[in-house]
Amino acid sequence: MKKKLLSAVLVLAMAAGAVGCGGSAEEAPNADAEGSAAEADASDGELIKVGIINNDPNESGYRTANDADMHAMFTPENGYDASFAYSLKNDEQIAAAQKFIQDEVDYLLISAADTAGWDTVLQDAQAAGIRVILFDRTIDADESLYAASIVSDMDAEGQTAVDWLASQGLDEYNIIHIQGVMGSAAQKGRTGALDAKVAEEDNWNIVTQQTAEWNAEKAQQIVQSVIDAGTEFNVIYAENDDMAKGAVAALDAKGITHGVDGDVIIMGFDTNKWALQELQAGNWNYDGQCNPFQAAYIDEVIDTLKAGEEPAEKVIVMEEKGFDAATITADDVENYGI
Repeated sequence: MKKKLLSAVLVLAMAAGAVGCGGSAEEAPNADAEGSAAEADASDGELIKVGIINNDPNESGYRTANDADMHAMFTPENGYDASFAYSLKNDEQIAAAQKFIQDEVDYLLISAADTAGWDTVLQDAQAAGIRVILFDRTIDADESLYAASIVSDMDAEGQTAVDWLASQGLDEYNIIHIQGVMGSAAQKGRTGALDAKVAEEDNWNIVTQQTAEWNAEKAQQIVQSVIDAGTEFNVIYAENDDMAKGAVAALDAKGITHGVDGDVIIMGFDTNKWALQELQAGNWNYDGQCNPFQAAYIDEVIDTLKAGEEPAEKVIVMEEKGFDAATITADDVENYGI
């Protein structure tokens, strides 16, 4: 297969991702075959068979962009015969992975719903001669069981956000903490940094800590219940943009001010374009980047493996940053919004 330039593919991926790390946990895996072995790759006449396991593309703008990026890359035109399976449940993802192994895919690409429970799948893939590439999320498994991991550093995302919050110099931090799907790498990383800070600082308090499973409506209900209880708070730390949006809806319904010069600091993650626009307008205070465009990196890894070589780095960490309402620019919104 003709070697594709990383920069060119990234531009294509960002364009595809503009249509939209977290929704419906009841949806079963949905296999969607893309392409056919009858279609020949322009360069070598044989398509690379990949099985791609991802979270529900409707869970958030981040996931929509991530899924669009994967669909744009893994096409017959680019030399791939790709099949997709989706679920927010670990056991359903594992069942889909075993099916892909039985189907004798060449590569198994996994964005795991949970960090635990993958050892048997990875061992079975290895025994079948199938190379595994992780994307978006890490798992708890020996590195010898996968070829590469293209991920965000969720611990760093959480730490960057907590460091920013600490820099605001509040006399007291009374925080509504809205978590993502429990057990996911994003939830663990973004929760861990906040929990550590609260444990070491006397003036940092968690008012409530609940999962909204990446869902805006559930987040709105959590914040509404705190308001109804009459509990004081001045920070909402939501682990994705959609949940931050839901939290703000609850505040707006009660006329509680938020954002720059407001009564409540609003924090989200993922840098959806609409979320960065909320930041630019001063309605939110902070948004942490989570880069969804991993397909080009995976393509490069597969090219390396096809050549009989191993990737120079086992773990490839996406570059990410945090955005502050006080300093964000229109260029930031355009360049980093998904």
